Amino acid sequence: MADTGAHGSTASGAGAVGTSGAATGGTATAPAVLEVEGLSAAYGPVRALQDVTLRAEHGRITAVLGANGAGKTTLLRTISGLVRPTAGRVLLGGEDVTRAPVEAMVTKGMAHVPEGRGVIAELTVDENLRVGALFRGKVPSEEFDRVYSFFPRIAERRTQTAHTLSGGERQMLVIGRALLARPKVLLLDEPSLGLAPRIVAQIFAMVRHLVDTEGLSVLLVEQNARSALSVADTGVVLNLGRVVVTDDAARLAGDEDLRHAYLGF
Repeated sequence: MADTGAHGSTASGAGAVGTSGAATGGTATAPAVLEVEGLSAAYGPVRALQDVTLRAEHGRITAVLGANGAGKTTLLRTISGLVRPTAGRVLLGGEDVTRAPVEAMVTKGMAHVPEGRGVIAELTVDENLRVGALFRGKVPSEEFDRVYSFFPRIAERRTQTAHTLSGGERQMLVIGRALLARPKVLLLDEPSLGLAPRIVAQIFAMVRHLVDTEGLSVLLVEQNARSALSVADTGVVLNLGRVVVTDDAARLAGDEDLRHAYLGF
């Protein structure tokens, strides 16, 4: 495990994992849909990620937590191919996709919902959803109905242009659009940003429901550590681009020293 010196007692006491991703506490791990091994990335001379190793398992939420500047968003951007790593590799379903073109990631089973709720404002809700399925050709109407069933609020607004939606509704729309790509793993970057606590709770509850009912694997980057840990199965704490600790989400939430040192609550 990287960089445990600042909080080594908590890391070892919490049953942290090493670079293999296998838990030391004896808990069996589910099959990994996504594996990140020794990933490093830089912006010019600035090292943003240093030897990051983690795994996202089938039917589970892995929350990546840390302060601003910890490298969380860079991690997702590097996994999805938007940033090229300087070292390490990314495996998706056992296939090395480290150097795969960004546009190929969707067809291979990865959907990335970046920070900022990037809807296409001039298109209707329904048209925005259809953008998520363009690469698949003709998609049965039942699949759109399925996504609308997850998000009734946007179903009521399917003919409205996206610029009329609230922030929470836009977040639901971009998640729904990603689901139409039928991903194996969903990368979610700061879905709670700028939203009221009630809306955050609704969105996180829906993500949890999708994981439990659809078997989706979710890698969730989130500044709101308390909310993220309440729905996640596993937590990964980053500090200055390094993994500080990886452990069961409930144990991380209960570790007061680690929360105060790295998570701000």
